[in-house]
Amino acid sequence: MTRQKSFKSRVRTRMDKTGESYTAARRHLLTGAVAAEPPTAAPAESTPPAPGSGAAQADRISDALLRERTGRGWDEWFALLDEWGAVQRTHTETARWLVTAHEVPGWWAQTVTVGYEQARGLRAPGQRRGGGWEAGGSRTVAVPVDRLFEAFSDDGLRRRWLPDVAIRVRTATRPKTFRADWEGGPTRIVVGFAPKGDTKATVAVVHEKLTDAGQAAALKAYWRERLAALKQLLESGEAGR
Repeated sequence: MTRQKSFKSRVRTRMDKTGESYTAARRHLLTGAVAAEPPTAAPAESTPPAPGSGAAQADRISDALLRERTGRGWDEWFALLDEWGAVQRTHTETARWLVTAHEVPGWWAQTVTVGYEQARGLRAPGQRRGGGWEAGGSRTVAVPVDRLFEAFSDDGLRRRWLPDVAIRVRTATRPKTFRADWEGGPTRIVVGFAPKGDTKATVAVVHEKLTDAGQAAALKAYWRERLAALKQLLESGEAGR
């Protein structure tokens, strides 16, 4: 009920801004919620764990939390997706169906889709549907989101917690996303930022286009260590010296 009220509130907000009808505003929000797999960062009020952690979604996200955010638990979603024929569908088709047919928020539609694909053997934890691997992690840091974004976008500041790494920035949209090629490629990082009030923010890193599970495991450990170093640097105030 709370989730549905929140969505309707967003529809009405868009109506006020654009002058659209309720139906048009609702359609825009639903179709726009399903982005390319995977999400880089979720809204601060409903942040699922970062992808590429090496554990199955259903093991990392409790049934109670999933039910709170989506209205159903894992077994209920799995049964519904089986009935719909999700095994034969693409990742994008499944996530879009969850959004449009059941009004699941976009980030949680991605989460349910990945969990289902893992449970049905369509991908391993840390693997993308159809092959390929990724790793990553997330951290909440007690600094404003703009400052967290600068820790990636500012060359000098980035080298203080991410030394000896050559990256080439592809796109940087302040203070939401940061994408870069890693050490000349072929791997790359996709970073998302979400504010949690005025004094805290969350960063989620996805390291894409990895070759195998071994590389994914190594980079998972690497990003856990580097994001801890980032948190320590920014929260200690040393970054401003």
